[in-house]
Amino acid sequence: MLEVPQRRAQTQARPRIKVSDEARFFRGWLQRPLIMGAVSPSSRALGRAMASYVPDPATFAPNSKVLELGPGTGVVTQMLLARGVPERCLVLVEYSREFCKLLRARFPAAEVIQGDAYAIGASLPEWIGVDPLEAVVSSLPLFTRPDDMREEVVSRSLERMEPAAPFIQFSYAFTQPVKPERIGAKLEISPWVKRNLPPARVLVYRSA
Repeated sequence: MLEVPQRRAQTQARPRIKVSDEARFFRGWLQRPLIMGAVSPSSRALGRAMASYVPDPATFAPNSKVLELGPGTGVVTQMLLARGVPERCLVLVEYSREFCKLLRARFPAAEVIQGDAYAIGASLPEWIGVDPLEAVVSSLPLFTRPDDMREEVVSRSLERMEPAAPFIQFSYAFTQPVKPERIGAKLEISPWVKRNLPPARVLVYRSA
């Protein structure tokens, strides 16, 4: 008499469903739209454009740091590594607990801090200490916050860096999230990065 084989579903574990970065980002946006700002991660093209404004890592001083604000799932972080920034030099400040867990798994040599990047005035010394700060790379949705809060994020960062060091921000808007004259800074604006949804520009602030 033939034995009836058991159903495979009873003998095999259910496969785990892989959640894409886009799904994670969209879920975070649904939960906290004013914090996330965008419904999907930045494109690699935009990340590459932002990373291109970071100084040549070969010129970094010993113990230098690059501070990334709002790294999300790490698209821009990956482009910073491709630029040649050593992973150990990265300090990533992210609000989302889920994204922090993801970032620690993806970039184990970087320092990942769960915190509010808009509290940079009080927290910057704690995040960076006395180490040289070569650049600040920001994906924060600045337009979701009042003018004074936006200005503090940029101005506090510039105060901590050498005059030529950049604060790098992207924006979907035609207007500037922070007027450079209000914080005594110079501003360079890139062409539109069309391979991003929606298209965005890179804004680079430096001390005047």
